[in-house]
Amino acid sequence: MTAVDQTYPHHGSEGRVALADQLRRAERSRKIRAFGLTVPLILFLLITFAIPIAQVLFQGVKNGEMTQIMPGLTEELETWDGQGMPPERVVESFVRDVAAASENQTLARVAKRLNFSISGYRSLLLKTARRLPSPDQSDLLQALVEIDTRWSERRYWTAMKQASPRFTLEYLLTTVDRQFDADGEIVRKPPETSLYLTVLMRTLWISMSVTLICVIIGYPMAYLLATLPAKYSNILLLLLLLPFWTSLLVRTTAWLVLLQNQGVVNDAGIWLGLWEEPLQLIRNRLGVYIAMVHILLPFMVLPIYSVMKGISPFHLKAAASLGARPVRSFLKVYAPQTIAGVGAGSLLVFIITLGFYITPALVGGPGDQMLSYFIAFSANSTVNWGLAAALSLMLMLCVGVFFAFYSRLVGVRSLGTGS
Repeated sequence: MTAVDQTYPHHGSEGRVALADQLRRAERSRKIRAFGLTVPLILFLLITFAIPIAQVLFQGVKNGEMTQIMPGLTEELETWDGQGMPPERVVESFVRDVAAASENQTLARVAKRLNFSISGYRSLLLKTARRLPSPDQSDLLQALVEIDTRWSERRYWTAMKQASPRFTLEYLLTTVDRQFDADGEIVRKPPETSLYLTVLMRTLWISMSVTLICVIIGYPMAYLLATLPAKYSNILLLLLLLPFWTSLLVRTTAWLVLLQNQGVVNDAGIWLGLWEEPLQLIRNRLGVYIAMVHILLPFMVLPIYSVMKGISPFHLKAAASLGARPVRSFLKVYAPQTIAGVGAGSLLVFIITLGFYITPALVGGPGDQMLSYFIAFSANSTVNWGLAAALSLMLMLCVGVFFAFYSRLVGVRSLGTGS
């Protein structure tokens, strides 16, 4: 008699079914308990990370100023086809809502929103509010034109119509240097106002360049750490991690001091006879590369080092015993096993570089500022949270594309296994 039959002596095969049910219930209870233990962490991440980020990104399509402050005008603009000059009822609703918004001191919000669409709209609206005609006056449009001739241009009226819906693509289009024209068609922005595609390409180029330089410098450094005796490798590892003991701002400022025209690097180069005049090492792309590589190099070395430490030295000895030369055995046997570490380090460095702000701002020049600088400028200086959110979404899309490429090439599971 089997153990199951001894447990259920009167049931036979039915006992096996009952035992299987018990095992399934036990496994289900174990999974429920495990999930219950992770619930506090999930809630913490949702409350402090996921929900705030989602709220910020939502600002990239949110467009509620006109609806809240000028409801009458918004309703009339929905019925206007946007062709030609607006009808009298639209102009009358505009005058009434501007008067009400001025009285409630909310007109500045609408003016700021419309100024994002057309530069100078804020001053136009506030100027009109100060000399606003009576809503009962005949030929209101002509009265507005007498206040400012810009009211005779259709684009100022269609800008209000495009700003009326609760959600808009205007900010997202701005990130790729596109905009809505007076007819609601998506067109390219004028060259003098086209900026963000150039900045995005610059950000990707700097990020990829820094990542590549870190791979070139970090790979042999990680190999040295992995092959040296422990008493030497520990000292080198300590020196590698030493910059982490100071803040990012201090490290960047230190490079600013070292690389300036009268800095240590230029003085040493002139003293050694390497060059005669001080070199321009800051306020340019070279200074950005030097400072960023120094800051991000440990993020490349450590993942590669952790993978290399797990590779048995007998692999190279076996390849040598089969007749492979050292270079060939390294390229064919050793290097392929380190791809996971190189991929993980590249992923870390690239993602961190995409969001760099302080280092390019301090060490770089005007042509070296990355997308994060313009996100901070939109949020803090112009208080254009919609554009800041749209630019942030653009950065997240870049991270997502790079992560998908990494997953395709190396595999996500290698992040946790190192193999």
